[in-house]
Amino acid sequence: MSENKNGPLSGIRVLDLSRILAGPFCTMNLGDMGAEIIKIEQPGKGDDTRSWGPPFAGSEAAYFLGINRNKKSVTLNLKSEEGIKILKKLLKNSDVLIENFKFGTMDNYGITDEWRKKEAPQLVHCQITGYGGRGPRGKRPGYDFLLQAESGLMSITGEENGDPMKVGVALVDVCTGMNATIAILGALNSRNISGKGQKVETSLYTTSISMLVNVAANHLVSGNPARRFGNGHPNIVPYRTFDAIDGSIAIAVGNDIQFAKFASCLGRDDWAKDKRFIKNADRVINRSIIDKEIQDVISTKKVDEWLEKLLSSNIPASAVNSVENALSDEQTISNDMVVSVNHSEAGVLKMLGVPYRFSDTPATINKAPPLLGEDNKEILQSIGYDNDQIEALAKAQVI
Repeated sequence: MSENKNGPLSGIRVLDLSRILAGPFCTMNLGDMGAEIIKIEQPGKGDDTRSWGPPFAGSEAAYFLGINRNKKSVTLNLKSEEGIKILKKLLKNSDVLIENFKFGTMDNYGITDEWRKKEAPQLVHCQITGYGGRGPRGKRPGYDFLLQAESGLMSITGEENGDPMKVGVALVDVCTGMNATIAILGALNSRNISGKGQKVETSLYTTSISMLVNVAANHLVSGNPARRFGNGHPNIVPYRTFDAIDGSIAIAVGNDIQFAKFASCLGRDDWAKDKRFIKNADRVINRSIIDKEIQDVISTKKVDEWLEKLLSSNIPASAVNSVENALSDEQTISNDMVVSVNHSEAGVLKMLGVPYRFSDTPATINKAPPLLGEDNKEILQSIGYDNDQIEALAKAQVI
């Protein structure tokens, strides 16, 4: 593996002071696009997720390995005066700073908005927080699970008559990381025009609220409370899972013409003539009736039989896969969404691939997730430290 010098963000240096998931997910995306990512970690400990296992690959936790490729690791004691001095030097030589510290931490380091504007005017500073800086919970730390609960996401997830349920992935963290990526790219483009960096902010709270999208729109327009529909859709019917003989199948009928074809496919042409089901709005009102009738038919055949029948009639349908089946699926493999990289501790390491393509400036995986502090020498030399100085920093436990 070698550095991606042709990626769309080639030449951009990102100083990553974030930990856990949202920030590291953001910088992994920036690194996949060719940016140089310098991950600043606490000496002797590193990112908390380095110890979040099992499972482990060698000495490295799978959690850490999954979101920290294409990065260089530098250990830096930010409680020391010399550590802050090095941090400031790095910032003056960087394009982006991303951090998810508690409010006031960067100010305590002497890295205020005023310092940035004077000493590093080119810098885009991305701040990820739990709740942002405003409102009654502003400046409070945030956690994905709590935000799924607080934002209402859990209240609309789970069985209709069951308990509120979180999503199986820390989706608020992931989407916050995506929002941070988008904000950084926007600020970099603005810098191309103005020549100046700026501060951009996103939070788990604002992200989780924005994730309500159409459910929020439904409530804001109608005033009706949002509720759970299990695997159903609040606005489209039928759009849910049904149980076949040997498993579950997801069926997504998006319009009335499609519903007529679907009814014919199931041998129930009468549904498309029934005034309760002709229009989607009618089907939404009579959801429980049509869903039960569909379930009665689907339960008579196996999943593969239904898939063959439905897909051949251009009715969107899919088996409900396990994670194992999804990762080994030919569609996954064909799109390079599971790849292997060589890691000095873990050996040949399988990980998820890059989910987007560029025709002219490829996104690539060019560096395995780093060992703690493995890039100290390279990065410190890039800002003027020689070998003797680096050794002295190590002895003083600055790095």
